[in-house]
Amino acid sequence: MSAHAIDHGSYLEEPKGWKSWLFTLDHKRIGIMYLVAAMTFFMVGGFFAIMVRLELMFPGATLMGANTYNKYFTYHGAIMIFMFIIPIIPAALGNFFLPIMIGAKDVAFPRLNLASYYIFIAGALFAVLALMLKGADTGWTFYTPYSIRTPGSVVLISLGVFIMGFSSILTGLNFIVTIHKLRCPGMTFHRMPLFVWALYATAIIQVLATPVIGITTLLLVMERVLKIGFFDPALGGDPILFQHFFWFYSHPAVYIMILPGMGIISEVIPVFARKHIFGYVAIAYSSLAIALVSFLVWGHHMFVSGQSELANLLFSFLTMFVAIPTAIKIFNWTATMYKGSIQLKTPMLYAMSFIFMFTIGGLTGLFLAALSVDVHLTDTYFVVAHFHYVMMGGTVMALLAGLHYWWPKMFGKMYPEKAGQISWALIFIGFNVTFLPQFVLGYLGMPRRYYDYPVQYATLNLISTVGSWFLLAGFSLMAIYLIRSFFKGEKASANPWGGKTLEWQIPSPPTIHNFDAIPSVTGKPYDYGVRLK
Repeated sequence: MSAHAIDHGSYLEEPKGWKSWLFTLDHKRIGIMYLVAAMTFFMVGGFFAIMVRLELMFPGATLMGANTYNKYFTYHGAIMIFMFIIPIIPAALGNFFLPIMIGAKDVAFPRLNLASYYIFIAGALFAVLALMLKGADTGWTFYTPYSIRTPGSVVLISLGVFIMGFSSILTGLNFIVTIHKLRCPGMTFHRMPLFVWALYATAIIQVLATPVIGITTLLLVMERVLKIGFFDPALGGDPILFQHFFWFYSHPAVYIMILPGMGIISEVIPVFARKHIFGYVAIAYSSLAIALVSFLVWGHHMFVSGQSELANLLFSFLTMFVAIPTAIKIFNWTATMYKGSIQLKTPMLYAMSFIFMFTIGGLTGLFLAALSVDVHLTDTYFVVAHFHYVMMGGTVMALLAGLHYWWPKMFGKMYPEKAGQISWALIFIGFNVTFLPQFVLGYLGMPRRYYDYPVQYATLNLISTVGSWFLLAGFSLMAIYLIRSFFKGEKASANPWGGKTLEWQIPSPPTIHNFDAIPSVTGKPYDYGVRLK
């Protein structure tokens, strides 16, 4: 069935009153609910990050004991990974914009979309309940055999991750079907916006990889409750098997986090450079290439775990190989900006920050992919810094670029540009002051996850903690001006940035059906005309 022949009107008739949000089938409202939930978890996870940095500000005990510190960095990691950074772009911005960008009135399965949201909330509540009871001190990776023997609430938090996995799978399935079946007339695959390509590659990873983490956490629960020996050597299990299972999902999960962010950058840069995207086809297919290779590199997390030398060699090569499709994107974004008429608006500042910081994250990843260097750097603060340059310098910067880029479209209000630029400066400076010193700390041998450290590491830890205060100030300012703009901001026009993709051809905010008539797309991506039937 062709996309324009499908009528979702009956699904999109909203009930009145408070039920209009709780039982909505509108993909835009569901996206906003995901956004509010994930940003709430971001604030909670950020609180624990600040507490960890305050404890590490000076050597010795500062604010808390060692056991509390172990719980706080576990809470920070688990909340940020499973409740914020994995769902925030696909489920929030993806839900809102994917149907609009391909000319559809909704996703393929609106009711499944709403169910996915409530499954996510249910899983998150399980995990939060675990933190409120006995807590957990395993780190976000739940490594065995410690996670089997610790008295913490590992069962509840594992069940939470298991449940949230279903939300990720169902969202990915919904997006794949939507992209294949609901594209408007003229919207061929090579006319799709690059954000849609990125969501497509992400959805493939979600559907194929997420069941592995679900099964792994379920086996962990069964081992703790039923004493079945999967991973505990005392029960005849193998703890290294847990690492294989965990990282077979969790490394592709890195690209669940980063690929949608790359898609956002591909949308923002052409608009604010006033140029057609350079190398559209290469960027589109490099997303699929990254999705493919992401399934083949999990072993680089285990170079010191005792796996065979041949396995280490293969994983080292494949890890370096994944840099190629990533470098293609960075080259093409840079080429797009070359000789462009660049406007340094807030979304563009975040997009350029993404390129700078994600490049640092990628290049430092090559150090960790080299076997001899990784032996020295494994489980040091070098890994912490690398991970944050990829996740926060990459995914979060891209999220903030997309949030500011699409804020006028989502809510019909403009935020104050000057405040946005000040917030960007605080976040950019704070991030680099926080995490650049950690590369040096790791090189000098400071282990991660340690509650205390020798005095020779004190100065760099103090600098890192001060940097976190700038981050806190930047995010606080952003929350203030975005919330204020929602209530008192200047009304946004339909296309304040002069974008070419379909979401900018409809009113701000979009109507419930997105389009009064089904659009028909002609011409090349980022340079096409739109005529309505």
